[in-house]
Amino acid sequence: MIIFPILITLSAVFWIYYKVAILKTRDGLKQRYFNAKSRVSLGGFLIFFAINEYLFYQTQIALWIGLVFLVFGIIQLNTGVKETKHYRNEWKRLNPTEADQ
Repeated sequence: MIIFPILITLSAVFWIYYKVAILKTRDGLKQRYFNAKSRVSLGGFLIFFAINEYLFYQTQIALWIGLVFLVFGIIQLNTGVKETKHYRNEWKRLNPTEADQ
């Protein structure tokens, strides 16, 4: 199952990318948007890590730890998706000429 380590690595790289993007921008709305995107990446990381952990070890303790990570990952992913949609719509509302391009 090489797919889960690849997905774990990609989601960790995107999480770091969006956290660095927060530091580079001065606009508060863009910072919140990038933070929401980083939440999505963190949620994906936790979900993929939980699945990979259980598939690798297949023990009862790995199942319980994986379930905890899975729940936290789903919460992060859900919150991040909602915030991303909200801040994207807010940016389109505040910048109507740039949103059409």
